[in-house]
Amino acid sequence: MEKINQTNIIKPYDDRRNIAVPGNSNVTTEYCINHFIETAKKCIQDRGYFAVALSGGSTPKAIFKGLARKENHDIIDWSRVLLFWSDERCVSPNSPESNYHMAMEAGFTHLPIPLENIHRMKAEEDPENNAIAYEQLMEEKLNGEPFDLVMLGMGNDGHTASLFPKTHGLHAPEKKVIANFLPQMDVWRMTLTYECINAAREIVIYVLGESKAEMVNKVFTGSYLPDEFPIQRIGTQNHKALWILDEAAAKLL
Repeated sequence: MEKINQTNIIKPYDDRRNIAVPGNSNVTTEYCINHFIETAKKCIQDRGYFAVALSGGSTPKAIFKGLARKENHDIIDWSRVLLFWSDERCVSPNSPESNYHMAMEAGFTHLPIPLENIHRMKAEEDPENNAIAYEQLMEEKLNGEPFDLVMLGMGNDGHTASLFPKTHGLHAPEKKVIANFLPQMDVWRMTLTYECINAAREIVIYVLGESKAEMVNKVFTGSYLPDEFPIQRIGTQNHKALWILDEAAAKLL
């Protein structure tokens, strides 16, 4: 498939958000794969490494599968890629519900990334203390620098990462990683905070499919209600969020 020009398709929406609508779901997925590759190559060239926080979800899964294609094995210096996660369920790393498990099985076990560069969230037990430990690990491995890329999706309720509507994790200043209790599901999750996400050099939100169109429209054109639609707080004037939407998800904008 012919590569789409990465820059020309990105359009400003407001002072905190840019939008790219490459085409249908297949074209958009390829665009996402190419965007990841070009971002990684530039970061490695500029600073010697690429630190990314991975997301769960069907679109990231497709991206990870694309990255693992044979033609991409040598396109990035994978020994300089540092993997982290944007959020995780409190399940075993072998569980099919685990974001870590999904990412590794979908693509990253097939790429030459050193094991010491793979930093999963250990959320299966004591998530509150392990959130503190994960923040310390990030500080140590990144020397206090922000992520180069944070990958995010959007739930049908407007949540992102594990920042769910009306949960205490929406108000966690001065923390980068927290354990967030979701009363609507009666479960705990581990997640990056707004402070951590919005400090990233690049923030990308992937939203594909007609089922997301109504919430996309509400998030962009409705009232600013981040306690109800947490994804509205993603992106700042200094670190704009890039929303990559397929035509179906963007159809009401």
